[in-house]
Amino acid sequence: MCKVLTLLPEVRRRKMAYKNTVITGTGAYVPTEATPNAHFAERQFFNIDQTAVANGGTEVIEKFETITGIAERRYVTPDLTASEIGASAAKAAIADAGCDPETIDQIIVAHNYGDIEHGSIQSDTVPCIAARIKNILGIKNPACVAYDVLFGCPGWLQGVIQAEAFMRSGQAKKCLVIGTETLSRVVDPHDRDSMIYSDGAGATLIEIKEEDRKRGILTFGTKSYCNDEAFYLFFGRSNRPDSAEDTRYIKMHGRKIYEFALNEVPTAMKECLDASGYGADALKKIFIHQANEKMDDAIVKRFFRLYNIRQAPEGIMPMSIHSLGNSSVATVPTLFHLVKSGKKENHHIAPGDLIMFASVGGGMHINAVTYIV
Repeated sequence: MCKVLTLLPEVRRRKMAYKNTVITGTGAYVPTEATPNAHFAERQFFNIDQTAVANGGTEVIEKFETITGIAERRYVTPDLTASEIGASAAKAAIADAGCDPETIDQIIVAHNYGDIEHGSIQSDTVPCIAARIKNILGIKNPACVAYDVLFGCPGWLQGVIQAEAFMRSGQAKKCLVIGTETLSRVVDPHDRDSMIYSDGAGATLIEIKEEDRKRGILTFGTKSYCNDEAFYLFFGRSNRPDSAEDTRYIKMHGRKIYEFALNEVPTAMKECLDASGYGADALKKIFIHQANEKMDDAIVKRFFRLYNIRQAPEGIMPMSIHSLGNSSVATVPTLFHLVKSGKKENHHIAPGDLIMFASVGGGMHINAVTYIV
């Protein structure tokens, strides 16, 4: 009897242990120079059929800001590339986690256009951006595998999902997941949509940890709609009539993306949350891809209505798009870093909070993750 009793505390300890996939460090690179909407007041915009926009200047800007919520955006300086700002965000995440870089098992980098030199629109992805970032970080361990993810705007979150899979399978213990983009170098300056896009990088250090409470990643879900939806985002020639025919820029069918997102994203979010065993009333924050404020508001409202909650809770959705614009794969990790580090006014997260990450973008792809802080 005495022997059994002496073992009971140890047995109980083992039964209470959870293997958690936890974000232990975050970092971001936010370009220092802001470009306000007024910067575009004198620009000549053209429609997709190459006809001039009749009402330009202030009227275009005011309508743009009302719809998107964007007042300014950030562009990198000419000397920087996506890999360099990605490495800067990564260094911050590694330092935040207190991690030895040589112990990282995987570097997963989400982007869509690689490194593009200032004044050029040619993408450079050889070697891959993850390899370049590993080189900049000075990591010598060859067992640290570096690779890229091309998945549209949901790329960073898909990288997190891949990291979770590798760690759950026992093939990795620490993964560095980065989203980095310099969209300012692939936009058509004569397309009004060019005002949406910005530059930036966000990074997270994710580790598998054995702990006495459940936290970290709970559930995730991903969907790809690649039939009629595949080319809602694409590369096409400039809207300007006399533009070079062999030069391509990022283009989108904005109305189709908007309708697609409203129809499909709330359901995908609900499926992910339902799998966690929690209800919508338990959510403290939703970190959603920052593409369009009006669209994000509508997505979150529809999501809560699926739970018969008529109004989304106040403060549930932090927003960075007003001052940072849409930096694609960098939006969600940057926003999470700002909130986690106390740099987003009126938004805080605390241990035990249930949060959700969600994104939608070119492909068309949708993904979501539930997470306990």
